[in-house]
Amino acid sequence: MITKEAILQALSNVDDPDLKKDIVTLGMVENLEIKDENIRFDLVLTTPACPMKDMLVNACKTAIKVMVSSSAVTTVNATSRVTTTRKSAEVLTGVKNIIAVASGKGGVGKSTVAAGLALALQKSGASVGLLDADIYGPSVPTIFNIHESPEMVVKGDKQMMIPVVKSGIKLLSIGMMTAPDQAIVWRGPMISSAFRQFVNDVEWGELDYLIIDLPPGTGDVQLTLSQIVPLTGLVIVTTPQQLAMADARRAISMFKMPAIAKHIIGIIENMAYFSPDDAPDKKYYLFGRDGGKELAREQQVPFLGELPLIPAIQQQSDNGTLDASQPGFAPFVAVAEEVARQLSVLNSQNLANFASQNV
Repeated sequence: MITKEAILQALSNVDDPDLKKDIVTLGMVENLEIKDENIRFDLVLTTPACPMKDMLVNACKTAIKVMVSSSAVTTVNATSRVTTTRKSAEVLTGVKNIIAVASGKGGVGKSTVAAGLALALQKSGASVGLLDADIYGPSVPTIFNIHESPEMVVKGDKQMMIPVVKSGIKLLSIGMMTAPDQAIVWRGPMISSAFRQFVNDVEWGELDYLIIDLPPGTGDVQLTLSQIVPLTGLVIVTTPQQLAMADARRAISMFKMPAIAKHIIGIIENMAYFSPDDAPDKKYYLFGRDGGKELAREQQVPFLGELPLIPAIQQQSDNGTLDASQPGFAPFVAVAEEVARQLSVLNSQNLANFASQNV
């Protein structure tokens, strides 16, 4: 006779390789049901974008077959509950994880990377928002082909903006409120004020991930962000060449300053190489090679992956049809999974630290 105790004992031999504990201790096994030789339970992952989901599911089935019954039929329902260390907050109260995407200079594809991360995380099953904080050069309206302004509602004594939803993602950009060819000619205080409104006066609702596409450089928006937004962490985007990496170093240096001290999730190398359609196995390193990896090693932060130059992605970004289901989108999915993995590890470490401090 198969018992619940025997199954849990078997599953306690299955470790989450990132969190360094077994799935039973981590509370990842829920709703266990046994009917004769049929076993069913939920495997609750820390993110729907978990890159090791299939490996963990197979490990669970193998453990039960080997340690409980060779004739058992095991059904594992892989689900998720995105982790967070935000207990209470005055701003963005319903958002579990806030990720800023930054770069030292323009032209490295930061906005396309931010949009790609949002689409990939949403495709995995997460609830996602994307805030375009690049006031001078907003890209979200073009990438998502959005022309309407956000709806305004009254909540209490305050007017709130409702993000526009496209491709399942909640979106907001200053570009939704201006003509496509209208220049934003504002001084620093106006930029900071606009960003504060995007954070405080928007009904973002419940989100697993809010991605903030920052303007390039180390200016007013970055400083305001560090003051008012409880960031989970930052993703730094660079291209392989030395010029881009020099500016990325400056951006990293800013966010590591004691007065700012924001966690760097890792570095993404964009435009890493080019593979022609007629020779997809060949890689041409047009701007140098492994610059992002070298920068990550130097700065002692994770390397999140490299994204190739993909003409189809560029065309889709230009005409507002970026699609996570296309084959060329696979590198973005891999990078988004690594970002989600790093966040899960970070949240686990922070929760463990909180627990030890309160003992």
